[in-house]
Amino acid sequence: MKLITITIPCYNSQEYMSHAIESALVCKEDIEILIVDDGSSDNTLKIAKEYEKTYPDTIRAIHKENGGHGSAVNTGIANASGLFFKVLDSDDWFDETSLKKIVRFIKYVAKESIPLDLIISNYVYEKPSINKQKSINYKSALPSNQFFTWNEVKHFKMSQNLLMHSLMYRTQLLRDCKLQLPEHTFYVDNIFAFTPLPYVKRMYYLNVDLYRYFIGRDDQSVNEAVMTSRIDQQIKITKIMIDSHDFLSLENKKLQSYMLKYLSMMMIVSSALLVNEGSKENLAKRDELWEYLKNKNKKIYQIIRNRKFGLPLQLKSTVGKKIIIYGYHFFNKIYSFN
Repeated sequence: MKLITITIPCYNSQEYMSHAIESALVCKEDIEILIVDDGSSDNTLKIAKEYEKTYPDTIRAIHKENGGHGSAVNTGIANASGLFFKVLDSDDWFDETSLKKIVRFIKYVAKESIPLDLIISNYVYEKPSINKQKSINYKSALPSNQFFTWNEVKHFKMSQNLLMHSLMYRTQLLRDCKLQLPEHTFYVDNIFAFTPLPYVKRMYYLNVDLYRYFIGRDDQSVNEAVMTSRIDQQIKITKIMIDSHDFLSLENKKLQSYMLKYLSMMMIVSSALLVNEGSKENLAKRDELWEYLKNKNKKIYQIIRNRKFGLPLQLKSTVGKKIIIYGYHFFNKIYSFN
């Protein structure tokens, strides 16, 4: 068995996919790389097959009809043979030194048969357009270099959400929780980083900057204009997350607190984008989203509404809208999430 399955979803990625693939090949003896071509119309599949031919013991090229990022990740999970599962988007890359450290750690875990559900590492925003890098680490929130449970988790800062970039799940856990990401939908990475968490019992945090997250393409899904044009999909994902669990029944209160914090962030982003666009239609969508949460679980609605940014996000006055827009751009400037 390989130690890690690295799934690289590709759609018309011919210009940059090689960088992602090459960054993972540094550990080719211990990993498998699944290049999932999601119905590309360029040379993506050709490039994937060339890599498969060159590295037949490491790389598999999988072609499928177009179904979106979530569909490609689902395909990766279904075909994975590695002990752990990692997603690498085709325009991102790994830090090779960090990957070697993580592989050495997993070798130890496998050799000693240590039960482990989730490996967490840092990611780095790479924004070359403004020559900016920002590492997101978890050293103030998580115990470093030791096995731990949710009981040992500390306070997560606003910038410390666990994202797809920072997570490496045990493959069988993803199958056991029956994770199935929606097709033809953007922002499914939020579901990947959220829905499996109640199944996670034992974790380990390595304070290394493994994942390099490229920000800056005009067509990128986190570009503000693109996010606004796809706001209905952002709302769809937020509703799926609202429906995913009975949060108040979660036994571990630290897990519950973290998941509600993440859900609050989703409500903030969706609401701020809708208010920032400003049309009556989108303001009505903002109100409908909050009403959806209220109807689903009034207690959860009240908890999120009473948080620092919950009430301002529902303000309907001109001043209230300005507060929301200012806050959105302020945090974007600090954390570079688009």
